Amino acid sequence: MGRYRPPRERGSRYITPEGERALREELRYLWKEKRPAVTQAVKEAAAQGDRSENAEYIYGKKQLREIDSRVRFLSKRLDELTVVRESPHDTSRVFFGAWVTLEDDETGEEVRYRLVGPDEFDVSQGLLSVDAPFARAMLRKRLDDEVVQNTSDGERLWIITAIDYP
Repeated sequence: MGRYRPPRERGSRYITPEGERALREELRYLWKEKRPAVTQAVKEAAAQGDRSENAEYIYGKKQLREIDSRVRFLSKRLDELTVVRESPHDTSRVFFGAWVTLEDDETGEEVRYRLVGPDEFDVSQGLLSVDAPFARAMLRKRLDDEVVQNTSDGERLWIITAIDYP
């Protein structure tokens, strides 16, 4: 059996202006600050002599490969992303970029999520990828519509109580 893995399905090409700004800042930081610092550390480690047993040199080269890989990914990804700067015409429905407040039908618990691109999601901050099954279930819904979330414990029913666009 080989190591072949089929390529992952590409995520949505949409991103919020804040997400684009964060990716551009990460790219700038990696290219202008971190890479030169690591390059200098590798240069200093190489000057110490035998490179085959020099842990700092080996680790530094590994760091450079990881940085270069991330820089290549960010450069390509930023070229293909579409920044969504405007709210949709129908703001009464849930679309990309919306802040959605949901209430659990049984417990009354409230949660608030913003539907964002797959490159910027962070559930701990309430940023939910538009490609996630729960987000897909919310798309095009209106106020007071029901959203079904499939969990390991079964289905959970949520009611949309608010839809806001920044």
